[in-house]
Amino acid sequence: MSGNHQLLTDTLAAAKAEGRAALIAYLPAGFPTVDGGIEAIEAVFDGGADVVEVGLPHSDPVLDGPVIQTADDIALRGGVKIADVMRTVREAHRATGKPVLVMTYWNPIDRYGVERFTAELAEAGGAGCILPDLPVQESALWREHAEKHGLATVFVVAPSSKDERLAEITAVGSGFVYAASLMGVTGTRESVGAQAEELVRRTRGTGSGLPVCVGLGVSNATQAAEVAGFADGVIVGSAFVKRMLDAPDHASGIAAVRELAGLLAKGVRGRA
Repeated sequence: MSGNHQLLTDTLAAAKAEGRAALIAYLPAGFPTVDGGIEAIEAVFDGGADVVEVGLPHSDPVLDGPVIQTADDIALRGGVKIADVMRTVREAHRATGKPVLVMTYWNPIDRYGVERFTAELAEAGGAGCILPDLPVQESALWREHAEKHGLATVFVVAPSSKDERLAEITAVGSGFVYAASLMGVTGTRESVGAQAEELVRRTRGTGSGLPVCVGLGVSNATQAAEVAGFADGVIVGSAFVKRMLDAPDHASGIAAVRELAGLLAKGVRGRA
């Protein structure tokens, strides 16, 4: 069952071998509908994304900004269920052959059952999970089942994470490390860029060898190129969701996210 986790690792290694950062896109499942969300993910891969994170919509998304909250709300009002998230992963992976992760808060997994969730995600062809609110010291049960099913466990680190904490996380995480920082919210962009770069340096300093990918509020090719200069992967979420939300109709939204993926793909190759 280790095939999909390995696919993620191989995909990140292939980007590195090309001398560039990987482009990782995020879109919530069930947005604007389950079928529409699958179509959007396929369009983003088609445009040039290397990896896609499928968001599991949650009513209390502590780490998501207003754009993603709006999309989550649309998905939840549409009645999206975990089965729809699994179907999204299955169809997107089957159609593209590319790595698809799930990004989710812990509560839905806990309620659904860890064994059931990991078994179904692996069966759907998922590469693993990003778990932003699962403390590493409480992750043993999850990791046991994830490893059994060949799923990567991606933990999130932040500029506030102490070196000791970073070492704990990189020792048990797999796939990559998600380095979260904020651009344009906690001060000027230059200083926040520097903060993210410092976080990547510190995370790499643990010696785990895990790729470090940055989610930074990146929304255009210039910013993607900047982050690609110091990170192994550039994670873009809200900018894709915003393109879908702002589009006059579904077809335009699909075209818009494909186009954005293309621009960002140029950016991570240093050809912004």
